[in-house]
Amino acid sequence: MATRVDRAGFQSLFTGWTTSAWRLETQFVYHEPDEVEPLRRYLDGELDLDWLAEWFGRVRGWRARGRTFERVRVLSEPLTDYLRFELAITPSALDAGEDIRLLSQGVAERLALGTSDFWLFDDKTVVLMDFDDNGVCGADVITEPDEVVHYRAIRDRAWAHAVPAGEHRKTKVQRGL
Repeated sequence: MATRVDRAGFQSLFTGWTTSAWRLETQFVYHEPDEVEPLRRYLDGELDLDWLAEWFGRVRGWRARGRTFERVRVLSEPLTDYLRFELAITPSALDAGEDIRLLSQGVAERLALGTSDFWLFDDKTVVLMDFDDNGVCGADVITEPDEVVHYRAIRDRAWAHAVPAGEHRKTKVQRGL
């Protein structure tokens, strides 16, 4: 059984985890309000990362406390403007301590990962995200062990086949990226 949380409830989940945070990103465009202007500037040729300073600081803090922070990002074929924007941000996210891996849409489909974005906190809490035209609008929090096992299996399949983002340009032909 899932517990429904709104956007604020979703954001509060980032204060309670203690060892690991893992995310599967399956959307090819996100409509987060705080990304509208940075995305516009990126498309105009200017990459401004100032708006991410607080986030990168949080990641550095989590990592300094020994927590892992990982994600697999599924890439559309061809890439959307939004995913090109995310790939441009990725080196700074890696520098902050995120471990980001990339997976092509075709491989994700063959692995039957589904199309739901989710976080897996501490290997025991799944947060299935819902989106609308204003970004994350809510989420379902799942803690039932039998259900969590399903999402751990998705994580394991995705992680095993994804290419580390730092190696993406060197190996993109190899795994269909």
